[in-house]
Amino acid sequence: MFLAEVAEEASKIDPFDWFMLAFTVIIAIGFFRLVTAKPKKNLFAIGFAGVSLLVFLFIDYVMIFKVWLA
Repeated sequence: MFLAEVAEEASKIDPFDWFMLAFTVIIAIGFFRLVTAKPKKNLFAIGFAGVSLLVFLFIDYVMIFKVWLA
């Protein structure tokens, strides 16, 4: 029984989850590079990256706290 519970716990993490976390990191790096650009800031790109980052952070929060740790 114990081994079945451990196997069930490990199956909650899908390989796609790691891609979601990696995309979140890539979007965060791009967002901070856009914000710290010196000569001229592209406001549309900053807004788009900001909204994308917020969406991905929310998805990661739900994925980790509601699925992995549930």
